[in-house]
Amino acid sequence: MGPGAKLIPKLLLQVVAMLAVFAVAIFGAAGTWDWPSGWAFLALFAATSMVISLWLAAIDPGLLAERMRSPVQRGQKPWDRVFLLGMVVGYFAWLVLMAWDARRMSWSHIPLWAQVFGGLLIVASYFGIAWVFRTNSFAAPVIKIDAERKQTVVTTGPYAFVRHPMYAFALPQFIGCPLVLGSWWGLTGGVAITLAVTWRALGEEKMLKAELAGYEDYARRVRWRFLPGVW
Repeated sequence: MGPGAKLIPKLLLQVVAMLAVFAVAIFGAAGTWDWPSGWAFLALFAATSMVISLWLAAIDPGLLAERMRSPVQRGQKPWDRVFLLGMVVGYFAWLVLMAWDARRMSWSHIPLWAQVFGGLLIVASYFGIAWVFRTNSFAAPVIKIDAERKQTVVTTGPYAFVRHPMYAFALPQFIGCPLVLGSWWGLTGGVAITLAVTWRALGEEKMLKAELAGYEDYARRVRWRFLPGVW
């Protein structure tokens, strides 16, 4: 059994646990199981998460193992531990808000075509993230220098265009999720998460310039952080 195959049981357990948390948040807040948009949201995340993770198990099991680790790790910046724990709570609250808005209170009314568009944004986001994984074997979920795997600066693939392609490709999800669930109010939460991710990117850059050889030169060559020509 290869190293990637050994990770699959733990991977399945983590995906099931994630979906269970999502289900508690959205159907609990919705007050009913009878919500097609909620089921569509869960199915979409189950499919994209499993496809990307199984693909990563085949091409880069080391990165998959790193991404399956705890969000609190040795060598991680203390402020990033606080950020990630806050993001977990904030994301759960965001799901509750969208379900409460779209299903329980029926404040928002989003047409079907917009919900489908939201689903396409989520799928496109995962394709972009897969490109990042294929390019950067150090794309860990926590902010630290991976000295054990001899981390180096990555300058190819999407990193030739922006410094933080992982964040850039994640941004469409903050629009896609509210659209799929049918919540206009959820877009306000998406803005808040985008601002939080932007703050994290600035902190990550500060750390990389100070601790990763060659990153400062790379940052001078690649001007843009998220979107070429914008920021």
